[in-house]
Amino acid sequence: MSAAQPLLALVNGRVLADHGPRNDLAVLVRGGRIEALVPAGDPSLDKATRHDLQGRLLLPGFIDVQVNGGGGLLFNAAPTVDTLRGIAAAHRRFGTTGMLPTLITDTADVMHAALEAVDAAIAEGVPGILGIHLEGPFLAPARKGIHDANLFRLPDAADIADIARKHRGVVMMTLAPERVPLETIRQLSAAGVIVVAGHTAADYATMRAALDAGVSGFTHLYNAMTPLGSRDPGVVGAALDDPHSWCGLIVDLHHVHPASLRVAIAAKARGKSVLVTDAMPPVGADDPTYVLNGQTIVARDGVCQSDDGVLAGSALDMATGVRHLVNAVGLPLAEASRMASAYPAAWLGLERELGRIVAGQRADFAVLDDALVVQETWIGGVRYAA
Repeated sequence: MSAAQPLLALVNGRVLADHGPRNDLAVLVRGGRIEALVPAGDPSLDKATRHDLQGRLLLPGFIDVQVNGGGGLLFNAAPTVDTLRGIAAAHRRFGTTGMLPTLITDTADVMHAALEAVDAAIAEGVPGILGIHLEGPFLAPARKGIHDANLFRLPDAADIADIARKHRGVVMMTLAPERVPLETIRQLSAAGVIVVAGHTAADYATMRAALDAGVSGFTHLYNAMTPLGSRDPGVVGAALDDPHSWCGLIVDLHHVHPASLRVAIAAKARGKSVLVTDAMPPVGADDPTYVLNGQTIVARDGVCQSDDGVLAGSALDMATGVRHLVNAVGLPLAEASRMASAYPAAWLGLERELGRIVAGQRADFAVLDDALVVQETWIGGVRYAA
């Protein structure tokens, strides 16, 4: 990092540092990275251009590992760099500084196009794109949710080669472990793919074997998977029992009841519960409707449902999810923030780069007011107004 690059100081804020909010610190940024956290009166501030946070909260930028759409755009409908640019911009208004655009079940050609689009977006430096999440098509018809089961299939050599080849960003793959050989899970995991379970009718033993083979987490825990029972733990039981795996939680208060959220968060080791949105095109858009698998979906009162009542993703943004974690689930703000930043960064293997406000990390921030509404978003030291 060159000292010749301009020095920026974020001052007069409540900085969510590792041990909680601090109102006596300034954050120095140079070359898109955090250079240091210094006392508010440190002499080094005299050499910096100051940005006054006006007493607001400075949180690490939010990282969302499951984003289907936003800003009126759906990734499946047009898997292009322009679509990714629009989706990222829509979510940036709500403090999201890193995301995995998510392709739900589709054809092999569309999946290939999506992988290529994400690689191209990262190469072009589209702010906020960290990789891709492929949610399907190796899923279970019995737990299909809104996915088109006609497009479900078993993985073949071409699929595996396309997914496992070297990509510019993170690749996450949601699959039903009862539909995929354990050797394929091992192969994908060994290639660096983050393999997660979802839309699965597996029993506990099958899920346990998949975890041992390389499954690292669970897509939208509780939803579209076998539930926890007293004599049949199911996928939910395997998820809560396993100390090493991560669990994505859609905290829109519709997908999962607050009490069930508290149970999951309490059961998992600290750092293994991750806030996700499963966001659809209405996030950051005026139009509450979108078309998915030929159906028109309408977001009403924050709930995206098909005509027959099937949940079709969410209208959730990360900032609203953080507010729900604090106000409805009862978490301290610092822990809610970690579920939106440090913990997903660790799941993606990016914890040395993202997720905390410490020296050396990328200067990604969400600036929130007292009502936890985003006022500014910063990515790589560049400020975007909400």
